[in-house]
Amino acid sequence: MRLRGSEVFARCDESGKPLAAARGRVEIRYKAGGKAYHANKGNLESIPGAKLESDFDAGSGKSSGTKTRKKKTASKPAKSAPEGNEIIAYCDGACSGNPGPAGLGAILISSDGRKELSEYLGRGTNNIAELTAIMRVLQEAEPGRKLEIFTDSKYSIDMLTKNWKAKKNAELIDALRLLYKAHGDVELIHVRGHQGIELNERADELAVQAVQDKVDTGWVEC
Repeated sequence: MRLRGSEVFARCDESGKPLAAARGRVEIRYKAGGKAYHANKGNLESIPGAKLESDFDAGSGKSSGTKTRKKKTASKPAKSAPEGNEIIAYCDGACSGNPGPAGLGAILISSDGRKELSEYLGRGTNNIAELTAIMRVLQEAEPGRKLEIFTDSKYSIDMLTKNWKAKKNAELIDALRLLYKAHGDVELIHVRGHQGIELNERADELAVQAVQDKVDTGWVEC
């Protein structure tokens, strides 16, 4: 498409119409696989005869010379409070035996308040618990608002942001990728486990509690 005289890649639906996310802004890139920016939908003009390239979202593979797009991932200091309208989340999984009794813990904090989840999953693996913890956050967080998810599971981050074929937990990962893509502005941030990061330790505590008590608390406002 054309943006103020420049030709850009714009995220579109299958018919070629721009897909507007929060506040009517469309994801654009000045070159295939380049850094993502956002532009107002009204400032984009169709270019007659332009080819609709393959989607370059994470997990969709490379085609038509387009680099695989990686959604935002980061390594940055942990935070304990959101900024503005964003939502921050911490999540963790626990398993006794791997496989064995598994559970997850998650925390959501926004300007609307704080809520926590401790959920028993039954028999599973640590990876299943970690992935499901991220899923619960995506299911609960309001779509369209910037969401920062802090997790110590590098496996989960890589499965969501790299074009890896899942050898195990394929159905769970496919469902999680759809949620991740649909939510919008999501940033996955890796934190080191058991390093005294208060909210990460709390998420771990909630996960362990779920395994020990075999109880699902549901989301509880704090």
